[in-house]
Amino acid sequence: MTIQKIGVCGAGMMGSEIALVFALADHKVRLMDMDKAFVDKAMKKLEATLDAGIGRGFYTEADKPRALANIETATDVSAYGDVDLVIEAITEDQEAKGALYKQLDAVLKPDCIIASNTSSISITVLSSYFSEARQKNFIGLHFFSPVSRMKLVEVITAMDSDPEVVKAATAACEAIGKSPIQVKDVVGFAVNRILFAMWDEAIRLVEEGACTPEDIDTGCRLGLGHPVGPFELMDNVTVDLTYKVSQILEDAYGDRMHTRPTIKQLHAAGRLGRRYGRGWYRYDEKGKRVG
Repeated sequence: MTIQKIGVCGAGMMGSEIALVFALADHKVRLMDMDKAFVDKAMKKLEATLDAGIGRGFYTEADKPRALANIETATDVSAYGDVDLVIEAITEDQEAKGALYKQLDAVLKPDCIIASNTSSISITVLSSYFSEARQKNFIGLHFFSPVSRMKLVEVITAMDSDPEVVKAATAACEAIGKSPIQVKDVVGFAVNRILFAMWDEAIRLVEEGACTPEDIDTGCRLGLGHPVGPFELMDNVTVDLTYKVSQILEDAYGDRMHTRPTIKQLHAAGRLGRRYGRGWYRYDEKGKRVG
């Protein structure tokens, strides 16, 4: 299977950067979101990401115009009729994904590989929203944020995934400089099950009054070698996503992956993280931590 043209559904932080890494590897990419203003905003953000990368020596001056020229934008899935691989990267909501899949089912070519960037939902369950003939072409490709920097991709095989599809998608990830690992289709996959178990214990320590979030973040950075601490990371990925994934894990594994009360409180209070001005910490209008 040859993968040349890429479609990415969802122009948020994850989707736009997935589009970027494929564009930097000289793939033609179509980035789609229903709101044109949102897509335009994503393209400006990618320009800023490239500029910052050039300044830090990650990219050359020639990379920026080449990558941007490789990305087309769209506001409708009808633009995906000729793509070889489409990656869905919309909100972590099964019904929203399913509604999009039914639209894709009607326009994709028969041999198109379809992947979800879901961080927790069963790939086999998601594949059921497609017609039976397409289910063999459906897999999970879970990229990590920020996609432009993080090398890991979890490749998740559903019950009916064709081994040749898995092989082709894995090779496509390797070709753009990623390091894929193979994971069975279990809810939460591998990394998030480990991560949320750690987050659960970190939040317990705060709820017990044993440590502050800041002290735990410092301990994880300096004692465990993590680039950011758990509470910083929750604020960066948003408390909203943390809550949604935690609920999915709790539904699958019960009290073993119980959603902590403080996460529920932060979510209900609208304290959703860095981009919202407040999560575990406070941030200014530029996203800089102020307390």
